[in-house]
This record gives sequence, C-alpha cells and structure tokens, in this order.
Amino acid sequence: MTIKSMSEIFYHPGLAMKHLRDEKLKGTAEVLFLLAALALIPSVSLFIGTTQIGWSLTPGGDAVKLSVISALNSSIAFYLAICFALGAMGFSIHWMEKTYGGHASLERCMNLTLYTATPLLLSGFAGLYPMLWFCVAIGMVALIYSVYLLFTGVPIIMKIPEERGFMFCISILTVGVVILVALRSATVFLWSTMTPLIYLP
Repeated sequence: MTIKSMSEIFYHPGLAMKHLRDEKLKGTAEVLFLLAALALIPSVSLFIGTTQIGWSLTPGGDAVKLSVISALNSSIAFYLAICFALGAMGFSIHWMEKTYGGHASLERCMNLTLYTATPLLLSGFAGLYPMLWFCVAIGMVALIYSVYLLFTGVPIIMKIPEERGFMFCISILTVGVVILVALRSATVFLWSTMTPLIYLP
C-alpha cells in the first residue's frame, strides 16, 4: 500500500476500491506484513500512553499509569490479537465470497481487509492520549468509516450486485463480532490470570 493509495481511501474510496479490483496486487505474504506493521500503531501508542501519560476516565481526572512490565505484556497480547483478527477476517472473506457469487482471489480478499482496516489501525494513535472518552470517540468514527469502506468495496471487488454485496457485508460483520467477542473473553482471562494489570501508586 503506497501513501497515494492510502490517502485515496479517505478522499475517494470508490476509486480506491476500483484500483484494488483492477490493478496488480501485493501478494498475501506482503499484505500480512503490512497489516502486522500497521497493527503496531495501536499497540505501541497504548504502551506509551499508559506508561508515560496515564489513563484518565474523565477530563481533568487523575491519571493512572501502568507499570512498564504490565503495559508491555498487555501491548504484546493486544498486538497478537489484532494480527490474529485481521488474518482471520481476510481468510473468512475469501472462504465466504463464493457463497455470494464472488470470484476474488485470496490476495484480493487480503487487500480488501488491509484497505478497510486502515482507518481503524490509524485511529490507534489516539492511544498516545489515553483519555477514555477521546479514545472511544476516535475509535467509533474510525469503525464507522471502516464499515463504510467495507460496504463500498465488497460489490466492486467481488463484482457482485449491491444487494448481494450488502448481505455479504452483513456476514463479514457477523464474523467480525464473533472474533471480537472471542478476543474480549481471552483478554479478560489473561488479565485475571497470566498478565494482570499492575498500576503504579
């Protein structure tokens, strides 16, 4: 993904998706590498924010910092979870697309995942200022735009009618919700057992 194609997602998403459909694509391994690199943004940002600035639930409230070891363990686990979720979404899209009449290759499905996930991953910079309301607001805006990119891109890239594309997007979002619930459950388990959060006094 070049800077031009990344910026095109934001100012002309329909054209970006047509380029994704028609142009020569990056291979699956290269896309996975790019996803892994972008997944560092929220993980590293949250590590810096929770150790150097501190969490705050309300504006002007007392900031709470995590110990370096606790924040590092949580950031690594968060990073691995993001990578797993993105990879699972790409392979799920490829697995389901023939059900809806699509004929996209695995590479194209992985590139679709990369394009649609980019706003969410870039919103991870909000973790540098880890105030709860701020991170939630930025995350919700990024999520809404990622969903918009998904609904825009699926009919174009899969070359299927918009009605069928809509149902395909609903299926993709359902898979995403299942993955999210599974990751949240795993996070609660890890925080209560293997990687408990340690707050600084």
